[in-house]
Amino acid sequence: MTPVSDSVFDPLHATATEIFTGALAACNIESAFDRRLRFDGNTLHRLMPDGSGPETINLGSYRRVFVIALGKSAAPMLDILLNRMKRRKGLRGICCSKYLPAKHNWRFRYFEGGHPLPNEDSFAAARATLALLKKAKKDTLIFFLISGGGSAMFDLPLDPQISLDDTRAFHNALLASGAPINEINTLRKHFSAVKGGRLALAAADATKVSVLVPDVPLRSLDALSSGPTSPDHSTVDDVRAIIAKYDLASKLPASISTFFERTDLPESPGNKGWHPPFFPKSARGDAASSRRVTPAATMSGEGEAFRDSVFELLLSSHDLVENARTLAQKAGFFVAVDNSCDDWDYADAARYLLERFHSMRAVHPRFCLISVGELTVTLNRTPGAGGRNQQFALACALDLAHHSGKLLTVLSAGTDGIDGNTQTAGAIADPTTVERARAFGFDPEESLRSFNACPLFTALGDAVVTGPTGQNLRDLRLLMAFDS
Repeated sequence: MTPVSDSVFDPLHATATEIFTGALAACNIESAFDRRLRFDGNTLHRLMPDGSGPETINLGSYRRVFVIALGKSAAPMLDILLNRMKRRKGLRGICCSKYLPAKHNWRFRYFEGGHPLPNEDSFAAARATLALLKKAKKDTLIFFLISGGGSAMFDLPLDPQISLDDTRAFHNALLASGAPINEINTLRKHFSAVKGGRLALAAADATKVSVLVPDVPLRSLDALSSGPTSPDHSTVDDVRAIIAKYDLASKLPASISTFFERTDLPESPGNKGWHPPFFPKSARGDAASSRRVTPAATMSGEGEAFRDSVFELLLSSHDLVENARTLAQKAGFFVAVDNSCDDWDYADAARYLLERFHSMRAVHPRFCLISVGELTVTLNRTPGAGGRNQQFALACALDLAHHSGKLLTVLSAGTDGIDGNTQTAGAIADPTTVERARAFGFDPEESLRSFNACPLFTALGDAVVTGPTGQNLRDLRLLMAFDS
């Protein structure tokens, strides 16, 4: 089979990159906000997706309005809310993100939280938020603007004796464990004073509106930033089972192992079986609704904290997939979507998706397989420079090397613009990647084993670099055949 010149792959790489960046650009937070939420003076309208008409909340019914913005999209979400909401009386808030806006509003305190590991500002933001929420009463409306990345950027141990260094070691051990995000966040929820519903508990009497841009599966929205305002249905028994499953006790600092071994380790607040409405009837604009109405589920104890909690989903990975599908179809590809490997080990996901890809391109020569979700990487040594997307792309490159002469491309990238401990979003691979890497002096197999894929892809010019996107809708993988 005649090898294909690597220059032939330049337009193929460009097409894959255009589909990725185009799909991400179409997931516009501002447009999504305006499709869901609109302000008219002091009235906020929620536009119902089913066409049943708007629900409203009267901001004039509240003496104070607090806004807590946290996660990778905190700054743009906050800017949009403040641009739309004219109410300023009694307005105060907190913004915690990795990248802060150049212009600050004097009514807010801003913190540059750490990611993927917490830092001093992560603790300071959590303390400041808890202090602010202590002032929330029944006459307070709170907007929680929550996006991915908040689990690290915004944290504070339940046990005040646990240090920042030990907290960072705890987060690092979870990231290296290979556990899926739901299990990681179960431990984070029970460790933290601001996760697993504890922000809702801190403002139990207030009306709470959580606006979400998730980087987690839609079935697990309470895992977003470890669910600071969501009822948590996981238990202490779940925590201990996860620690045993991944042998984490021996990998955690002594202070944290001791914390999780406590016989009085508290359950995080939750209320099984109850799903909150969007707006509490006490605040609706219709004259017939003039009092607080308790949901059908029995509310007692800590469950009261969620009584007046309502949630709005702005965007999700579903939007990302549909945008990518539309762009690939416009480019003439037969498209299939397979998200079944979400939370799989990267190597298992690569084998599964490649097997399906090769099978389907035999039938559809111009073919694009789309997959969304996050993969896991279990670290058994100190990693080099890389992340799960570059690790996946390099695993695919080793497979594609056996298909010389075929016009095939694999792109894997994170929508936040950051992959692992690098400043790249991901990488692109093709049948020439391995050969070109060796010509540059790299050993692709060793780069894979040492979790050091970034230098290889950077040297080849095949790293996907977007810079910080202000988004975080999980990872997108494109496996593409160009009439080969």
